[in-house]
Amino acid sequence: MADEQQLKLDLEELRHLEGIAKRPRVLSLLASEIRNVDAKLSTVTAAKEAAQATVSTEKAPSSAASVLNYTALSSFSWDQDNDKIRIYIFLEGVEQEKVEASFNPTSIDIKFHDVKGKNYRCAIPKLHKEIDPEKCKVVVKPTKVLITLFKASKGTWLDLHFKDDKFKPSVDKEKDPMAGIMDLMKNMYEEGDDEMKRTIAKAWTDARSGKTADPLKGFP
Repeated sequence: MADEQQLKLDLEELRHLEGIAKRPRVLSLLASEIRNVDAKLSTVTAAKEAAQATVSTEKAPSSAASVLNYTALSSFSWDQDNDKIRIYIFLEGVEQEKVEASFNPTSIDIKFHDVKGKNYRCAIPKLHKEIDPEKCKVVVKPTKVLITLFKASKGTWLDLHFKDDKFKPSVDKEKDPMAGIMDLMKNMYEEGDDEMKRTIAKAWTDARSGKTADPLKGFP
């Protein structure tokens, strides 16, 4: 199973790249990879919590509580106005009384129990900005679930997830600090069109030769 800390570092680096990338194709690829890594991180986090709960149960055999397994929900839509965020999860068979919602100023954790025999979870461990937990709510509809988050202060959010103002790479002397970026560029090169391949090849060559410290600098 992927290391939780490594996934967090990957997510941080991908969001940094998203912030400096300009081409629509590159932004689309980065957004797709961010969703994949975010889903893996949610799964790892849920598994870690389940393992901790199992240890706790073993230490207290008299406890009747059972460990529940959750499927992470990372695919959803959202929009906003000046006061609130609306998250739309398209999931049928949810019952309002079987929803467990935890709202905190900087995070949310929504659990859907016994949905056609399965349990689902939508968690954002660190929101882009603070919310007002007392006003937030979950409303179950026939084909979807609407999660409404009320902003602590009015304004526009650029993302649901928190992003650092400054990119802070992992301090690892044994690891090439450019390795993660180069791996991503390699994937984009393999999936890109001829124009993108030429652009990435030039940026890659310049980065390796020391002409530029930023391999994305050559992107139009």
